Amino acid sequence: MIIAGIDNGVTGSIGVLGGHFREFWRTPKFKHQKYTKKKAFVNRINGDMLSVIMLDPGVTLAIIERPMVNPQRFQASTSALRALEATLIVLERLEIEYEFCDSKEWQHALLPGIKGSEFLKKASMELGIKLYPEHEELIRKQKDADGLLIAHWYKEYKLKE
Repeated sequence: MIIAGIDNGVTGSIGVLGGHFREFWRTPKFKHQKYTKKKAFVNRINGDMLSVIMLDPGVTLAIIERPMVNPQRFQASTSALRALEATLIVLERLEIEYEFCDSKEWQHALLPGIKGSEFLKKASMELGIKLYPEHEELIRKQKDADGLLIAHWYKEYKLKE
């Protein structure tokens, strides 16, 4: 089984584990002019690149972190939901099964006792480098290893339940 861990969103990441694959990517995106009258741009998921990331290693299951949806953070919630929809379209077209997980599920198992977003990001980066040192440069650039750790958590914890 080849598992993709998807840290949802245009600033997220994707980790693929299984067989001889131990890959890590930033979520592929592109800037697109916003649909409002005011000239502005939004980041959108690059579906073609996401397809290549899923097809090349032969991903059979994607674990997607549920998007943050908070009425107090309307723009961030809109972006997260737009990214989720684009990701689901790609996975469904490629006929790749997917499941959702809450961030707290994998964080509780892999980063126990750590609270606060800035501490979780740092701990994610440190654990990702420890487990997957070949991706240290990209993990440091991304400032976390969430996509890899989601796949790792599923493979090491959920599959063994």
